[in-house]
Amino acid sequence: MRQFWITFFGSVAGVIVGAVLTMLLIGFMLAALIASAAQQASDGRSARASGGDLVLQLDLRRDRLDQPSRSPFAFSEPLSVVEIITTLQRAQADERVRGVFVRANEYGMSPAQAEEVRSALARFSGSGRFVIAHAQGFEGTGITNYFAVSGADEIWMQDTSSFSAVGLAGESLFLGGLFDQFGIQAEFLQFHEYKNAANTFTEDGFTEAHLEATSSYLNAILDSALTAAAQDRGMDAASFRQRIISGPHSAEAALQAGLIDQLGHPSTAREAALDRAGGNASIQDIETYARNQAATPAATRGPVIALVSGQGNIVTGSGETGFGGGSAIGGDAMADAIDAAADADDVRAIIVRVDSGGGSAIASDQIWNAVVRARQAGKPVIVSMASLAASGGYYLAAPADVIIANATTLTGSIGVVFGKLVVDEALDRVGINIEPVSAGGEFATAYSAQTPFSDSQLAAIEAMASGIYDDFTGRVAEGRDLPITRVREIARGRVWTGAQALELGLVDRIGGLHEALEAARELAGIDANETVRLRSYPRQPTPFEALQQLFGLSAEGAQSVSRLQALMELPEVRAALEARERAGVRGVQMRSDETLPR
Repeated sequence: MRQFWITFFGSVAGVIVGAVLTMLLIGFMLAALIASAAQQASDGRSARASGGDLVLQLDLRRDRLDQPSRSPFAFSEPLSVVEIITTLQRAQADERVRGVFVRANEYGMSPAQAEEVRSALARFSGSGRFVIAHAQGFEGTGITNYFAVSGADEIWMQDTSSFSAVGLAGESLFLGGLFDQFGIQAEFLQFHEYKNAANTFTEDGFTEAHLEATSSYLNAILDSALTAAAQDRGMDAASFRQRIISGPHSAEAALQAGLIDQLGHPSTAREAALDRAGGNASIQDIETYARNQAATPAATRGPVIALVSGQGNIVTGSGETGFGGGSAIGGDAMADAIDAAADADDVRAIIVRVDSGGGSAIASDQIWNAVVRARQAGKPVIVSMASLAASGGYYLAAPADVIIANATTLTGSIGVVFGKLVVDEALDRVGINIEPVSAGGEFATAYSAQTPFSDSQLAAIEAMASGIYDDFTGRVAEGRDLPITRVREIARGRVWTGAQALELGLVDRIGGLHEALEAARELAGIDANETVRLRSYPRQPTPFEALQQLFGLSAEGAQSVSRLQALMELPEVRAALEARERAGVRGVQMRSDETLPR
């Protein structure tokens, strides 16, 4: 009886505590939303009251998504790369904006993000404004942080820092030796030797093919970055390369080598930017400027170009990952968005922006079919590849009218992978026994982590994977108008950069979102001087709409949210969950797990 009352009162206390935590969570979120709205209004009033010229401040030290987040808490996040591009484009037509002051990243960023930001800053500078960048050192050894600002009118660096950007480096994780120690058996089929997504689980080091492909794209990215940066700095490519790879350099040595233009602290560089803008100019964060611009009524006339965006793993369904989860591309959600854009009478062309290493073969094919239907409906489709558009991310792009990639985008990886981890022996070692039981055909236990594949299961899986590989290469051959023999020759799961893919015929042009917009104008017959409206599909939810969706959860779910949010944010937990997801996913996958160099 005593135990009953302890349990009873403990349950009551748990419900009360959970309710209090839930109400506190709601209160904190609503307070944050109200504070954000008040801050936006204050920023808008301050900007209107000042009436002076502006210098936009862009801080590249903050990690950024490629596309806007759909989270209800996105008001606290920095602008995405897509938003930076569109905001700078709007700023070029704003007479108040005199220039941009950039806080350079000290340690590295995605190569394609760096490339696209560099291009956007170059267009901004070409419109008659200035770009001044300041770095508190280029401390990371990767070239990408320098690449992003190499085209600035002036590059400042703090005199006590160093210039260590000498090349590129990446790391690949191999668990094969660890699994051998614990008795875990990794059983994977890969089509073909360059499809290295499963090497994390099956190998204890690089295979010859894996190392060859990785070295190839690292060198290709480095060549693209150095060639562009040398042009920015007005130097001979060979001489510039030698100055870079001979580092690290002190700040003074970097100045003497012509890699930077001025030495000084951030405050000095900021004052230099204000002086160049004129006496009545003020600094404004680009996030604040973008919010103020978003509050301005949008144009109601002009042709519409649809922007369908997707980032993260490709999965079946809506792609909703829940509270605290990362981004994902849902087959249903992206296909529906493309269909909606194709059905809209005023939409003249569709841009599909992709930042994904792939995922579900079924979902990738679903999106591929939506692209085909859009073209059949008479809407040109242009794919804009971000940092990564490989495997399933390339599959869905294959039928587009035009594919545009940055020179440093990682793409290709035309292949499939399937497998599982068999943990029965590992569990036996710690006294755990899980025994599968099934009814029906032998294939019923194929996905069991307790038993290896039988010969018949392995034969069935190989047949499925082979069929999907044939479909994949066939889609590419049809979409890119290439002989199937040529596609299978250059495919085999290999990852290419955008520059390499252009030479192979896998993409059509080098560029980012800006070039995709130009291609959309061209294919839709829109005059270059005509103002277009860029409409997102699906529409970005307001913070309050996103909160309504979030609190469609039960009270029990909200209580769990309050307890698990901090845990989910730990990098160790996120890495473990990602590895578990990759190892435990069922079905044939089109996935590339390349780690972007920085």
